[in-house]
Amino acid sequence: MIVTGLGGFDNQVYDIANLVVERSSIMEHLVKRADARATVTPNATMTTLASPTLGATSGRSLWLVDMAAGATGPMHVFDTEQIWTVIDGHAAIEIEGIAHAVDPGDTLVIRAGAERQVHATTPCRMLVTGDAAAIASVPGESESRGTPAWIS
Repeated sequence: MIVTGLGGFDNQVYDIANLVVERSSIMEHLVKRADARATVTPNATMTTLASPTLGATSGRSLWLVDMAAGATGPMHVFDTEQIWTVIDGHAAIEIEGIAHAVDPGDTLVIRAGAERQVHATTPCRMLVTGDAAAIASVPGESESRGTPAWIS
């Protein structure tokens, strides 16, 4: 596709058109609640709602994080951006040493490479999306932990 005559917007329109063509090549896929995958850790339960292993996505994953009051996840880092939205409850998400109190409806965008730790101040449910190939690591460990099961 060639788009011209739009001045400085030619390349942007071309990129948008290519993105639409690329995304339209992915077929719609319904993941039924019964097919969602739960991963239980000592600090939380992650329920995968959409990911490449559950069906066609464009390299994104979507999952729920359920934490009991007082639960704290490990300090960790992902190599890609994640977006967290609180559905219910309250949490404090520490990013690079700064605690962010998050409440229902709040959304926090966590940049790639930022050290983060999640603490549930009440029972808490959060909806998270990120890159399906994200690699997790823990500060101080020499090897990465790879892509968590709830993301892939």
